[in-house]
Amino acid sequence: MSSAARPLVIATAFAASLVVGLLIMFWAMGGVSKVAQPAAIGGPFQLTDQNGKAVTDKSLKGKPTLIFFGYTHCPDVCPTSLFEISEVLRAMGRDADKVNAIFISVDPERDTPAAMKDYLSSFDPHLEGLSGDPAETAKVITSYRVYAKKVPTKDGDYTMDHTALIYLMDRDGRFVSPFNLKRTPEEAAVELKRYL
Repeated sequence: MSSAARPLVIATAFAASLVVGLLIMFWAMGGVSKVAQPAAIGGPFQLTDQNGKAVTDKSLKGKPTLIFFGYTHCPDVCPTSLFEISEVLRAMGRDADKVNAIFISVDPERDTPAAMKDYLSSFDPHLEGLSGDPAETAKVITSYRVYAKKVPTKDGDYTMDHTALIYLMDRDGRFVSPFNLKRTPEEAAVELKRYL
């Protein structure tokens, strides 16, 4: 064997033994059934929209959905995100009618349907605000793996710490990915149209 071929033979033998070792370990661990699956995001819920109508997860099926969790007393992140979503919907033109854009409250104490309606009047009319009682709110927060925590303020009031992610769900209600708004509304609209 030539001295030039020797390193190639050694590398090939090492790679083959590594593959065999991994296959044996995989088999010993139970194969594919034991491999962790991605965490499920989303699930059944029943909330009330800003007009007092019941909305469930099934109501959203058939259209791609953008979902943002927040609250109406939020000083900065929520209005900024809802404005950015509004700009994407504007950039979609008539196709905005083929998308669900949902704002779910993490503050059931203050965010009544009337409060949600008043708050959303500043944004694109396609945006739908959903709220519910504390138990139903907790259920939807858990199923979407949202972090939300009430934080008392010095004046006796409170604010809410919460996840500031926009969820993109497909037409069947399955989580696709976080939806990136850190680009032009036109670029975001092009991506969203791929899911129509």
